Amino acid sequence: MKQKLIITFSLLLLIVVIFLMWKDFYKNKNRNQKNPYEYNIDNLKNIDPNLISYKEIAQINPDIEELKSIAIDQKDLVYLTGKGKVLIYQSENLIKSIKIDSSAYSIHVNASGDIFLGMLNHIEIFDKNGNFKSKWEAVNENSVITSIASNENSVFVADAGNKVVYRYDFTGKLLNEIGRKDTLKGSPGFIIPSAYFDLLIGKNDELWVVNPGRHAFENYDSEGNLISSWERTSMQLEGFSGCCNPSNIAMLSDGSFVTSEKGLERVKIHSPSGDFKTVVASPDLFEEGTKGIDLAVDSKDRIYVLDPVKKIVRVFEKKGE
Repeated sequence: MKQKLIITFSLLLLIVVIFLMWKDFYKNKNRNQKNPYEYNIDNLKNIDPNLISYKEIAQINPDIEELKSIAIDQKDLVYLTGKGKVLIYQSENLIKSIKIDSSAYSIHVNASGDIFLGMLNHIEIFDKNGNFKSKWEAVNENSVITSIASNENSVFVADAGNKVVYRYDFTGKLLNEIGRKDTLKGSPGFIIPSAYFDLLIGKNDELWVVNPGRHAFENYDSEGNLISSWERTSMQLEGFSGCCNPSNIAMLSDGSFVTSEKGLERVKIHSPSGDFKTVVASPDLFEEGTKGIDLAVDSKDRIYVLDPVKKIVRVFEKKGE
């Protein structure tokens, strides 16, 4: 009899414990409670106005579908690409429209005025009057051309699909590859999780390439030897975060880098050595989720910011100028 009472009491106690556990974890659980370990990105979108030293002075409102990329030539003409055409502006005034067969995802204008278009997996070239000149075939079916730049001797092409930079001569002959993992050349290899892979020619004719998966800037010579690099990984203003940032870059006349990001939409300036300097455009100017904020700089160091969602180009200059 005593043993039956003990068993009965134990069963009742077990039922009570189970009930209390259910009540604690399910019935009274606050399902709207925020994860205390979740990083609140909204806090990072609020930028101290004192850290923003640029002001918007103008806008370009192009009549174009799928606004994709921007370039500025030596005469400060602005080139915009999208579906089926290239538009050329002088200030905010449209002066020429060039018809193309599909969408150009990247654009570069060289010193001679030739227009290089990254047509997804290959390059097409037009002269300064908009006449078709030539087509450079895709290296392979995986090519995704995301950026083009040139100096006096070479054309450099960023291929996000193959995770490499190609160096061509001006006839389209492939001279060499840059950026594959190579311990002898010092290259760590490009980490490119998505189709954001930018490059530029610096003020001293040097090649700078973004390694977006490493949040790094890498300086190479024409043969692919790594000369220098810097990286900044941080969700704060001094760095970059996410899978692949910065997404786009440009350069000011003093060698400072203008950068844009996706995930946390903002445009900033970093010194040539990588230190954060100032903010150009804060996240509140962009729709959440905006990607592909392409950049360009004119001869007066005005910064042109392409917004592919709102389909406009914002023009910024330093406050006080």
